Amino acid sequence: MRGFVIVGCGLMGCDIAAQFLRAGWKVQGVAPEQSGWEATRERVQKSVAQLDPSASANEFTLRASVADIDWTGVELVIEAIPEKFELKAQLFEELDRAAPAGVPLATNTSGMRITEIAKNCKSANRMGGLHFFLPAHLVPAVEVVRGERTDDATMHAMYAIMKAVGWIPIRVEKDVPGFLANRLQHALMREAYAILDEGLATPEDVDAAVRYGFGFRYIAAGPILQKDLAGLETNYRAGVSIYPHLNNGNKPGRSIESLVEQGHYGTKTGKGFWTWTKEDASTQRAAYESTLIEAAGLLAKGARAPTR
Repeated sequence: MRGFVIVGCGLMGCDIAAQFLRAGWKVQGVAPEQSGWEATRERVQKSVAQLDPSASANEFTLRASVADIDWTGVELVIEAIPEKFELKAQLFEELDRAAPAGVPLATNTSGMRITEIAKNCKSANRMGGLHFFLPAHLVPAVEVVRGERTDDATMHAMYAIMKAVGWIPIRVEKDVPGFLANRLQHALMREAYAILDEGLATPEDVDAAVRYGFGFRYIAAGPILQKDLAGLETNYRAGVSIYPHLNNGNKPGRSIESLVEQGHYGTKTGKGFWTWTKEDASTQRAAYESTLIEAAGLLAKGARAPTR
């Protein structure tokens, strides 16, 4: 049986583990706080069941440390620990010493440079990025990111494993902040926050414009293909007219900044752009995940992008 290790068993780590388990892999999760192991197993089982009610999490084993890992059959390690540079760099140095030669070591960081995380590692050539999107078991995409020292064999291995397990891998050939998807996403969010700051629209209207307007088309075709279908000359002329008026600030807008300053982080604190009870947040999250599952099914049936 093929083996996989996930270091860090928060929501992201559990959901990544679930996808591997559904695909029939043997999974080891590293989680130092043993008091949380029962909750971790429950989360993994729940995520596996969302993917396939007949699948099992029986091949999921928890370890207290990297030193406890059984390396037999392990083909890939992914870290999904908190976004703190010192912790990630220290972990990669530990994995560098512990993991057998040739086993790719990947970070799930969403913004830190892989090159810097692996700076002090002797085998940085086998270290790269695998950037998932919450919830990781339901969002099909994963970015496969090359650090400055990542070799071709590591990129190929990570890409092939992601595809075999069921994700849609996206190659990112340069180690830049935000990689690919987050650069696109934050360009949209910068403008969305600016719209709120200017009083142009409410949060409800911003969301509706994306979900039921241009964003609705993205499940059928990405933005580049959609413009090829619609006509590039029209998009070009619109860009010439609109781009000079778009926000180009170097930080998120005041609307989100003020909420964060007040400790209002969204559903996790009970207040963000909306006010949340635990029941409301649970209901909204369940609806969100159910819609993602249905959308994934539509994508699987839809036409593939054309070749160039």
